[in-house]
Amino acid sequence: MNILLTNDDGVGARGLRELRRALAPLGSVTVVAPDRERSSTSHSLTLRQPLRVCRVEEGVSSVDGTPTDCVLLAVHDLLDRPPDLLVSGINHGPNLGDDVTYSGTVAAAFEGTLLGIPSVAISLVLDGPGCQDAPGRFDGAAGFARRLARQVGREGLPPGTLLNVNVPDLPAAELAGFRWTRLGKRVYENVVSRGRDARGEVYFEIGGDLTWREEEGTDFAALAEGFISVTPVHLDLTDYQALGLMRSWDLSGGG
Repeated sequence: MNILLTNDDGVGARGLRELRRALAPLGSVTVVAPDRERSSTSHSLTLRQPLRVCRVEEGVSSVDGTPTDCVLLAVHDLLDRPPDLLVSGINHGPNLGDDVTYSGTVAAAFEGTLLGIPSVAISLVLDGPGCQDAPGRFDGAAGFARRLARQVGREGLPPGTLLNVNVPDLPAAELAGFRWTRLGKRVYENVVSRGRDARGEVYFEIGGDLTWREEEGTDFAALAEGFISVTPVHLDLTDYQALGLMRSWDLSGGG
């Protein structure tokens, strides 16, 4: 099996190194990842400016672009043929609920799915801010990634569907197992804060306090009980129920 790895924490990130080590027994593993952290870049693409690729070591290349750029360059130029599987991660921090829309990690899996490649995004739910040498316990996430990659390699994934995986930051032996889940709903308070710098000029920071709705069957609920969450995410964002209802709207004529 030919496996493509990427992430949004940068080519030197510990999570990526652990993932590469875990998946190596499954086949040929190639890494094409951003040259630095590109968290929260979502599904952004670099246009109208050149991209540089640097060979870090055998089988590992860095790109001065986004995770989406990395996938596109790998599939359309750097690899001899499209990979059998794309895995993005292991992200240094969660990608849960509504936050998948911001995530560079998930966006890379989105791009792989658009290109017809079975794709998985996997994240470790660290308590503090992530960094390239995050102190989290990656062994459980890496081991689960290997089992999941082997299964996806055998079974494939439905067209237009990727898997978004979140793993508690626990020793592998303490993980309760895994659950199939749906995306939960994050609730933000005080999202934007205003301050003044030393020159008296106003600046803004986006952040705020975060909670989540306690609903059974969600990725949040699974993690709260020590389970790995595995959420199938589909690329088709069409609301078919609303589409049926809105077909009756009368939008003809003027005024």
